[in-house]
Amino acid sequence: MTRPKLEQLRDYICHLLERELASGLLYHSLAHTRDDVVPAAERLAEMEGLTGEARLLLVTAAWLHDVGFTRQMAGHETLSAAMAGEILPGFGYHAGQIETVKSAIMATVVPQSPKSLLEEIMADADLDVFGREDFMSRNEALRQELRYFGREFTDLEWYTGQANFLRAHQYFTRSAQALRNAQKQRNLATLQEKIAT
Repeated sequence: MTRPKLEQLRDYICHLLERELASGLLYHSLAHTRDDVVPAAERLAEMEGLTGEARLLLVTAAWLHDVGFTRQMAGHETLSAAMAGEILPGFGYHAGQIETVKSAIMATVVPQSPKSLLEEIMADADLDVFGREDFMSRNEALRQELRYFGREFTDLEWYTGQANFLRAHQYFTRSAQALRNAQKQRNLATLQEKIAT
């Protein structure tokens, strides 16, 4: 059996996202996938002891999780999973592996409901930013992205909505909880200060 060609897939996805994402996608950009989600998935896989094929499929899902944005914004996860089904056979992935990747991509749909450790790591990696120090700047990029697509929010609407989202969110893996919960609480406090003023 041939081993999946992850490096070639990575190059293909980088090129696809660079070429086909709308310029207004200031949050869901190539950088979100390449610099945020993939490294977060790799770090959490290491911490959680996910190895071998499962780790390969996790990283594959991390690379593919937002490719649907090249075609549409609403329901992009379903489209990303479908596109994974189209793309992955060409890189040596077999049907069972592709189904695992598609399930991991679907685990990023909010509200998240992962059903395996691999899916939990994928869900946590996608929202890793909630517990990072650059949360406010990345959150502003998301707001600008939504504005580009015609969705405007007052400051009060935006900060209230984001605070509610953070309050309702939970990391699934112990590793993400240990790594990100404290800063997530600080980020929530910052949002609450903005609401108060």
